Amino acid sequence: MTRQEVEAVFRRYEEAWRRHDLEALASLYAADAVADSPTAGRSVTGRDAIAEISRAWFTGFPDVDFRTQDLIVDADRVVGIVTASGTDTGGFLGLPPTNKPFRVPVVVILAIRDGQICSCRSAC
Repeated sequence: MTRQEVEAVFRRYEEAWRRHDLEALASLYAADAVADSPTAGRSVTGRDAIAEISRAWFTGFPDVDFRTQDLIVDADRVVGIVTASGTDTGGFLGLPPTNKPFRVPVVVILAIRDGQICSCRSAC
C-alpha cells in the first residue's frame, strides 16, 4: 500500500471515532484483527470485540472527541498522536460517572493489510 492509502485508512478511522460510528469503525478492521488497549485490559481479536472497546468509550464519555496532532506513516504502519477529551457522564469500565471533564494524550498505532486494520495498539 502507498503512504497515501495507509494515511487514508487512518483518516477514516479518525472520522468514525469523531462520529461515534461503531459500524464504520468495525468495517475498517480485518476479521482477524487484534487490538491491544488499556481499555480492554488485554488483547482482543475480531471486529466485534474491538468494537466493544469503542462502545465503552462512547458510553462512558458520550461527548468524547479525538483530535490528531501528529501522524507518522512508515510502510504499512501509521502512528497517530491524538488528544482524547470529554466528560465522564456515563461511567467507565464499571465505575460510576464522575461528571468531570478529561483531556489525555493517546498514541494509536495501526498496522494496515489489504486496506484494513490488522493490528491496533493504543496507550494513554
